[in-house]
Amino acid sequence: MSLTSEDRVAETERILGLIRKGTDQVVGEDDLREKLLQGRTLVVKLGLDPTAPDIHLGHTVVLRKMKLLQDLGHQVVIIIGDFTGKIGDPSGKSKTRVQLTDEEVRRNAATYFEQVFRVLDREKTQIKYNSEWLGKLSLSDSLAMAACVTVARMLERDDFKNRFESGTPIGIHEFMYPLLQARDSIALEADIEVGGTDQTFNLLMGRTLQKSFGQSPQAVITLPLLAGTDGVLKMSKSLGNYIGISEPARVMFQKVMSIPDHLIIRYFELVTDETPEAIAAVQTRLDAGANPRDEKLTLARTITRLYWSENETAEAERFFRETFSLGILPQDVPLLSIQSLEESEILQAIKRSTAISTSELRRMLDQSGIQVNGEKVTSLGSCESGDILKVGKKKFFKLDLRA
Repeated sequence: MSLTSEDRVAETERILGLIRKGTDQVVGEDDLREKLLQGRTLVVKLGLDPTAPDIHLGHTVVLRKMKLLQDLGHQVVIIIGDFTGKIGDPSGKSKTRVQLTDEEVRRNAATYFEQVFRVLDREKTQIKYNSEWLGKLSLSDSLAMAACVTVARMLERDDFKNRFESGTPIGIHEFMYPLLQARDSIALEADIEVGGTDQTFNLLMGRTLQKSFGQSPQAVITLPLLAGTDGVLKMSKSLGNYIGISEPARVMFQKVMSIPDHLIIRYFELVTDETPEAIAAVQTRLDAGANPRDEKLTLARTITRLYWSENETAEAERFFRETFSLGILPQDVPLLSIQSLEESEILQAIKRSTAISTSELRRMLDQSGIQVNGEKVTSLGSCESGDILKVGKKKFFKLDLRA
């Protein structure tokens, strides 16, 4: 049954509400509304700079928005910047980036594919390499693009402005990066481009160039950067405040439970597929005095279920409840292989498995921050093979003496 004009308007506003969820801004929303009202399949673009990150929940903020648009029936296209990757995105950089080789770009792109398709539908996702069209540009083509933007406009960009004012060199090729990324939008005739707030300048350049080339400008959806488990800094593997999407279900569940209460709603908005209405219901319960821990359990289930099966998620919750809520000593934990039962050997093995420094482990031991079989100790001199060690609040190991 065909929709009436009133129904189509209502459905379009519902979709826009889903698109707006968790976004920083939607530029060109009126144009996007018109395109949605037409009922046609839109081209949704995501550019990836092939630097081979291990994808964590912070990266999935953009990917989940792409998945929403994909589920709504639109064509998702991932652009692997094999051409632009040789330049290096200057966003947020205080100096010129080292250019990648062809081999590095290919290897890194393969790493992306392994992880991205844990979020996106592989069968419904197009993959393009921007060397397909950028490698064919003539000097005249490049000059025509450069003529669309002034140097003053480029220097409005904070990283360029700061480097210019401090006397730090800026390569002319770096000015070309946002123009080349914008050229990707022209090649695809993109209707929507999605990215983090740190990509705003590049994404808006796509609109500028499309207008100059007579195309309908893409809508730009920018999404905020996700705070890590510390609740303060941007999620980053180097800072240790990350939740990896390939981490075991138990680890993922426990890490979600460790986030500060004030991030519960933010995580629901940015890294789950829950509707705005469902998230509003969580906020209402919290405002009415609900225990944040209960809502966080729901969040942990929701996130873990996105990457693991129902059974694996249930087992992760059981492990969390028994270990961290009921204090039951877990048995199914990673083995800590040691060559002797000397305290120094055990500490070195813990250091290798946790990256905690020897001095910090010594301090933890002195302050009873390490437990053996559920008992606080200040020495590891009486440990035996098979003992369960708890290091800090979250890490468990079973001693495994190798002959």
